[in-house]
Amino acid sequence: MHTGIFLGTAASWIATVAAASVNLHRKATAATGTAGCGMTHWFNGITQYYGLESGGVDRSYSIHVPSDYNETKPYPLVFGFHGSSSIGLFFEADTGLSESKYSADKIMLYPNGLGGAWAGANYSEASVPEDLGFVSDLLAEVRANYCIDDSRIYATGMSIGGGFVDTIACSEVGGEFAAFAAGSGSFYTDDSGVSGCTPVRSPMPMLEIHGGSDPDVHYEGGPGEGGMEPAIPDWLSWWAQRNNCPNQTMENLYNGDVQHYVWECNGVGGVLQHWKVDDMGHCWASTTLDFSEIAAGQGPTPIDASTIVMNFFDQFTKP
Repeated sequence: MHTGIFLGTAASWIATVAAASVNLHRKATAATGTAGCGMTHWFNGITQYYGLESGGVDRSYSIHVPSDYNETKPYPLVFGFHGSSSIGLFFEADTGLSESKYSADKIMLYPNGLGGAWAGANYSEASVPEDLGFVSDLLAEVRANYCIDDSRIYATGMSIGGGFVDTIACSEVGGEFAAFAAGSGSFYTDDSGVSGCTPVRSPMPMLEIHGGSDPDVHYEGGPGEGGMEPAIPDWLSWWAQRNNCPNQTMENLYNGDVQHYVWECNGVGGVLQHWKVDDMGHCWASTTLDFSEIAAGQGPTPIDASTIVMNFFDQFTKP
C-alpha cells in the first residue's frame, strides 16, 4: 500500500522534495488486469505524489491516471525517468507525457532517483541493484493499487534516466516490460560490447533519440560527466546483435538534418529504431520549445520525441 500521499500544486511538491524468445507480439488482443482492478481513485487526471520504502530507504514517485479512469479497464503503464539533478515532476513538465494527446489511455509513473540521479554514473547515490529493486517495488505497488495491463508496461527516460532505461532492459526486471525508449541516453552500464548486457528475451524493443551535437553525451562516445560512455552507433550495433537484427534501413528527413534508422529483428520490422538530429544538443526533442531545449540553449527540433516514443510503445506487447 502507499506509505504517504502529497496532493497539491507543483510548487508544494518541489518544496516537499527539497525538504523469450522471438515471440514478439504487436497489439494486445486481450488485456489481463492486475490486483488493483476494481479499486476506486479520486482526483483522476491530476498528478499525485506518494512515498514508498524500498530496500529500507524512503523513496518517492508520482503517478498520473487519465481523467476518465475506469477501475475495471486494464491500462498500459509507462515509467518516465528524469535526468540528473532533477525529479520526476520536471521530466513530466518537460516532456508533456501526462497530457491527453500523449497518454489519454495510459497511466504515467514518474519515479524519483536518490540525489536526483539514477544508478550507473560515478556520482550516483544508489547502486544498480538498489535502483532495480526500486523499480520492482514500484511495479508491485502500482499493480496492487491500479488496473494495469501487464502485457503493456513500458519505460522511457532522458539522459541518465535514458541510460537507466537501458540498465533495466539489460536486467531480469526488464522482462516485466514490453518496450523501452531513451532520449539523449547516457549508457554508463552498457559500454562494453554485446556481452555487457543480457536481456531476458530477444528481440527486446528499443528506441533511442539523440542529438548529433550533444555536448554532454557525445554522439561519438567518450568521457562523460559520470564516466565513460559508448558511441551511439556502437551501442546501437550491440542491440542489433542482441536482437538478431540483420537488416537496417535509413531515411533522411527534414532536408537531411534528421536520420531515422530502422532495423528488422527476427523478422519483425521496427523493433530497434534510432533518430539522430544533427544539430540537436542535450535535450528532450520537441517541436515546441520545452524546458530542456531552453537549458541547452537551442530552439525546437524538427521531431517530437513524446509522439515518437508513445507511437513506438503502442506497437508492442510483452510476450
